[in-house]
Amino acid sequence: MGNNRLHCALVLALVVTAAAHADETPEQRMARRFPQPVKVGDLIGLPIYDDNQSTLGYVREAVRTPSGKIQLIVSYSSWFGWWGRLVAVPIEAVGIFGRQIAALDMSRQEFAEAPTWSRGDAKPIAADETIRMALTRH
Repeated sequence: MGNNRLHCALVLALVVTAAAHADETPEQRMARRFPQPVKVGDLIGLPIYDDNQSTLGYVREAVRTPSGKIQLIVSYSSWFGWWGRLVAVPIEAVGIFGRQIAALDMSRQEFAEAPTWSRGDAKPIAADETIRMALTRH
């Protein structure tokens, strides 16, 4: 009987925590994930994985939008991430662990539905520039 109460209390705590964070902005979620400095050049070529550790694509470059937002430009493909079309992924939607990037707040379906990226007014970020990126774990 005591284990059931403990289990129910833990589930309730998880639900309350999830509800408390449901209305956070992407920037607030990223701040909770302990963003760390990362060199842009170290991100180029890294795979981006979904929740099932399936490859969504590979980072081709990082850009800064006219509004100052950082985006990773990813070659997305439903076929193991190879030969894909370019999509922009907000830096707030991903986290890094080792030499891999996890799509934390962007689902496979959102990658598939994302418009094909075109440079427009976005400026490339130099490979030797440092940006901040959330940490995550496998």
